[in-house]
Amino acid sequence: MSSMTDIIFLLLIFFLLTSTLVAPNAIPMLLPNSNTTAQATETLAVSIDRDLNFFVNKREVSVDDLEAVLTANLKGTKDEGIVLYADKSVPVDEVVKVLNIANTLKIKVVLATNPDKK
Repeated sequence: MSSMTDIIFLLLIFFLLTSTLVAPNAIPMLLPNSNTTAQATETLAVSIDRDLNFFVNKREVSVDDLEAVLTANLKGTKDEGIVLYADKSVPVDEVVKVLNIANTLKIKVVLATNPDKK
């Protein structure tokens, strides 16, 4: 019986360690820094990488299809909202495109940032 307990314990440790290594947003980007710590309930992640590629939940989409994809993914959700992950090097014009689409669809947007290191 004790060997079964040891195996369960080792599996528990393994899964706890590997779950902390999983990145919530697997698209590599350098986020801007901020000193505010507002938390958002993330229903959908929209990312813009440094090459100006747009992603919705890690799936690449074109800017032209972004409105249709957001509408389809947020259909039926009670609290419509997205978290916008934009690389530091992305021009503000590209971020404003997403903000305009969200405004048209009446979707709340939260801009993802890294906390300031003090």
